[in-house]
Amino acid sequence: MEQIPARLTAKPSWLLTQMAVHAHRLASDGFGEVGARGYHYRILAALDEFGAASQAELGRRCNMDRSDVVAAINELAAQGFVERTPDPDDRRRNIVTLTTAGDRQLRRMDRALDKVQDDLLGPLPAEDRQTLTRLLTRLLAHHQQVRM
Repeated sequence: MEQIPARLTAKPSWLLTQMAVHAHRLASDGFGEVGARGYHYRILAALDEFGAASQAELGRRCNMDRSDVVAAINELAAQGFVERTPDPDDRRRNIVTLTTAGDRQLRRMDRALDKVQDDLLGPLPAEDRQTLTRLLTRLLAHHQQVRM
């Protein structure tokens, strides 16, 4: 294994970046095993939690670019995981709804992502996992407020 300069490995920003790359790869692999992608998970989870929504709403809730939302919804609709219908209040807009098949796919993706969490955080006991999640949540909330 290559040596990494200590001044890097002592920086939380460097460590977070390295872990993010590793986490993304694990999640992509896990979702790939169930024929899905991370964008699919975001959209299905938002529909499950908040109900039917416009594509624009999904983009905001999932922190996704409009073109990525459209592409992911097209893929999900082609597989029967979501349905798109014209909004009765604005025929130019589509309302996206989770289907029964989509709910089953979301459950498969939940299981795959749970396994990813176990792989990613394997060396940590449950209490440390909870602490890490709490600290990351606090940091993210702080930096999201600063951006606004």
